[in-house]
Amino acid sequence: MLRQATDDDVDTIRALRNQQANRDVSITAHEISADEHAGWWAKASVDPTRRVLIYERDGRTAGVVSFFDLDPTSNTGAWGFFLDADGLGERGETLPAWIEVMKEATGYAFDTLGLAELTGEVLEHNTVVRQMNRRFRFTEGEPELRYADGRELTVLPIKLTRDNRRKPKGTK
Repeated sequence: MLRQATDDDVDTIRALRNQQANRDVSITAHEISADEHAGWWAKASVDPTRRVLIYERDGRTAGVVSFFDLDPTSNTGAWGFFLDADGLGERGETLPAWIEVMKEATGYAFDTLGLAELTGEVLEHNTVVRQMNRRFRFTEGEPELRYADGRELTVLPIKLTRDNRRKPKGTK
């Protein structure tokens, strides 16, 4: 289940984002400080072009989904997400949660936000996410070399259109 993040979720969002597994596959890999996170939340929580959602599984916070650069004129937006890698791993729920959050997030993008096109980015070395993205019919664009947190990264843009998405079961 996805729900709107609130001020009560801020510390949990930061804790999940700072898990090593999430930092390893993020463009910004440093540990997010409390002040840095508070500044981000102060802007993100009031930005009309952004939605920050909490992914819950069996009544527990299991991840965060962010939509940003939402443009109602062109019906486009970008997204990213991270899961509670530590907690889901301990419970043996990583793969089912991952599939579920991607289904719910793409459904939210196209059915709730009404997007025609959803974009994002993935690091080239993140082959597992790239495989899952292909399963969900995201296409990859041309790689881009970037430098962040003292690392050289190859970043791949991804894109999914409403017309090409995997349709939810029971729809045509």
